[in-house]
Amino acid sequence: MVIYPFQSEDRVLCCPRQCFTSLGGGLCRINRQQHPGNSSIRAGGGSGSTAHIPLSQADMRAERTSFLLALGLLVAGIRSVHCLPENVVVKDQHRRVDGHTLASSNTDFAFSLYKQLALKNPNKNVILSPLSVSIALAFLSLGARGSTLTEILEGLKFNLTEIQEKEIHHSFQHLLQEELKLLDKFIEDAQVLYSSEAFPTNFRDSEAARSLINDYVKNKTQGKIEELFKYLSPRTELVLVNYIYFKAQWKTPFDPKHTEQAEFHVSDNKTVEVPMMTLDLETPYFRDEELGCTLVELTYTSNDSALFILPDEGKMRDLEAKLTPETLTRWRNSLQPRRIHELYLPKFSIKSNYELNDILSQLGIRKIFANADLSGITGTADLVVSQVVHGAALDVDEEGTEGAAATGISMERTILRIIVRVNRPFLIAIVLKDTQSIIFLGKVTNPSEA
Repeated sequence: MVIYPFQSEDRVLCCPRQCFTSLGGGLCRINRQQHPGNSSIRAGGGSGSTAHIPLSQADMRAERTSFLLALGLLVAGIRSVHCLPENVVVKDQHRRVDGHTLASSNTDFAFSLYKQLALKNPNKNVILSPLSVSIALAFLSLGARGSTLTEILEGLKFNLTEIQEKEIHHSFQHLLQEELKLLDKFIEDAQVLYSSEAFPTNFRDSEAARSLINDYVKNKTQGKIEELFKYLSPRTELVLVNYIYFKAQWKTPFDPKHTEQAEFHVSDNKTVEVPMMTLDLETPYFRDEELGCTLVELTYTSNDSALFILPDEGKMRDLEAKLTPETLTRWRNSLQPRRIHELYLPKFSIKSNYELNDILSQLGIRKIFANADLSGITGTADLVVSQVVHGAALDVDEEGTEGAAATGISMERTILRIIVRVNRPFLIAIVLKDTQSIIFLGKVTNPSEA
């Protein structure tokens, strides 16, 4: 969905898409296959097949047309509201990036982002949806120009000597299936490539706008992401929001009767009691002696899967440093069905909230925050990104997995910053306000001397 302003109004632009999420202790992979029965993936107002979630006929129609969708929400003005029709079919006449190239770039960005967050949050749970972040930034890039555009796409780990921008957007599309006046081209691209729709809001009442956006995301993520934006400036002109919702049942569920309290070793000197699930099953397994870790893949009824990666004791940081697309490919190619007589897995619920400005800057995406050229959005280069926020939540229990994530990007007009640095000889006059009489007048040539 997209919110954008015409003339003197504030609107929101939102777009759908989605297909790969990352877990704190492993990876959750969503296959682009038919999802029979028990998996629900939602983004941008669409829904996948659902488990224990009744669907209306309208929902069933939307399910077929917006299979893997994440939401883009752009806020800016208030007058008309428009939505992309449910059954729009877009002919793709462009060559797409092959699946391996897109997956490799997404995985490279995912691991880079994860490493920065893990480094910034040592000894803490980390949960994020890298694809939610990359889709939001790719959507933002529709309005970027020049070096700002190059920096965003290269920051997302795309090799622009091999891939054209339009191919990147069409690949994301395939993966998914007015004081401020937005350019028609930006609106058109947002609709066609990211299935956008619009609804209005007013940023001058920043608390009301923040509440509107947060409530929308909370509703779309089934209450998992409660407060994406903790603050919105009254100077906000646009907001882009991407959300993801995922729910699936294990193909081989755990029996709750076998779940018991057990020790979980947080560190060498800290142990906590957690509900530990247990299971006897045949499932893909790999023991990586080279990197010192054990991998177990658990599949869902939808044929999606969760990959759990258990480093040897004391090897977590070494393993994190070696997370690369090549490592993930080697792991996936090495998994073989094995009988696991006793699998012990903690039942857990984790969530996070991150501000990503500094981390994205460290990953090479800097211009959007200061010297941005986002003229493809409004026609003028006076917008900058004020904040990038991300929230994620993941629940794993005996029945399956439920997860949600959202990424928000707020934009403001650039403000001409006036800086005066008094670092050379100067004059000073102390003046009485009422009579404008000068009571002190002087010159300072060396402040260090009396």
